[in-house]
Amino acid sequence: ESVAGPLAGAGEIVGAGERGVILNLGAVQDRIMGEGLNFKVPFYQKVKTLDVKTHKHEVNTLAYSKDIQTVNATIALNYHLDPAGVNKLWQQIGKDYETRIIDPSVQEAIKVVTAKFTAQNLIDQRTEVREEIKKELLNRLTPHYMVVDEFSIVNFDFSDAYEQAVEAKQVAQQGALKA
Repeated sequence: ESVAGPLAGAGEIVGAGERGVILNLGAVQDRIMGEGLNFKVPFYQKVKTLDVKTHKHEVNTLAYSKDIQTVNATIALNYHLDPAGVNKLWQQIGKDYETRIIDPSVQEAIKVVTAKFTAQNLIDQRTEVREEIKKELLNRLTPHYMVVDEFSIVNFDFSDAYEQAVEAKQVAQQGALKA
């Protein structure tokens, strides 16, 4: 948002929870504008604002367990941009960082981790699976100036054939117990 009046073009207001990336004739600068009124050189400097508040990003992906079962996973990632690195993020990736970095990183992290567990273990050891995926995400997103605040597995869904086999096994076990 630009400032009107006698300072027209010389001031830039950066909103709460945002940081301003300064461009001198298109070149990203080291200095980052904080919240509030900031001064810039008209016509020479432009400012791109990036939101550094926490965002929720939900991703669906298809993966395979260690025992070759199809796993449809839905995860929720809460993250924010590192305020001190928004200029590097803008310079290296641009504004479409969710589609260029976050989505592929989440999908790859889920695929890498689910391949280490059997389908049954994905359910039984959900906390361990969650922690491993979160660790993978930290390794993949931190170098790109993104901070993982929280990560949740919303759902693991398996093929109908697998779910029917599990149900039949449970029914057989209960029948054996009754006998």
